[in-house]
Amino acid sequence: APICPASPFTHQRREAAELVKLPDGISDETAAALLLKGMTVQYLFKSSYSVQQGEPILFHAAAGGVGLIACQWARALGVRLIGTVGSDAKAALAQAAGAAEVINYEAEDFVARTQQLTDQEGVPVVYDSVGQRTFLPSLDCLRVRGTLVSFGQSSGPVAPLDIGLLNQKGSLYVQRPSLFAHIATKAALNRVAGDLFAQVQSGAIEANIGQRFPLEEAAAAQRALEARATQGATILLP
Repeated sequence: APICPASPFTHQRREAAELVKLPDGISDETAAALLLKGMTVQYLFKSSYSVQQGEPILFHAAAGGVGLIACQWARALGVRLIGTVGSDAKAALAQAAGAAEVINYEAEDFVARTQQLTDQEGVPVVYDSVGQRTFLPSLDCLRVRGTLVSFGQSSGPVAPLDIGLLNQKGSLYVQRPSLFAHIATKAALNRVAGDLFAQVQSGAIEANIGQRFPLEEAAAAQRALEARATQGATILLP
């Protein structure tokens, strides 16, 4: 089976494996599209906050590479994922992938809509890779003692937080995790990747490759990502 790099970066502990062996039936393109993003969803759903069948969660950028995997994985777990997107076209993608409800935050207030969809109770967890634009409003989507998991900043870095807000808004929790802390040992890497591969092999998760760029056009791919002009995963071809 082919070997796929788990990360271009040095892991946090020296004993960590840097390669993941791909099971039979998982292609190089599928691995390139899913591995890092899928392992991110794994730790978000299993470690940062353990999602439960039937409960609502809010996931920003639900039509992105990580978001579309999250939609599929949530559907497989029986979790009611409410996704936010920036266009009607992206809303259709997220819904097709498994989002229970989708909010176009360019057209409506995602806080008010989330509260409406949860009978004003809020969600137990918000997963936020957008950052600056969505961070503070996301706190208002949480129920008492809810958790905001901030794992990216596509709209810019989050401003310094007055932690007193967490008390005022209902004894909230905030996390800022990274994937590499969750795969810092060989055993952890194999466990997280194995969980993802099992979902792929079962058919619950499929790669959504929105665009392919030749390697020599890597700069154009980066510009498209920065402009949030992509859908699904972006891969570079040699």
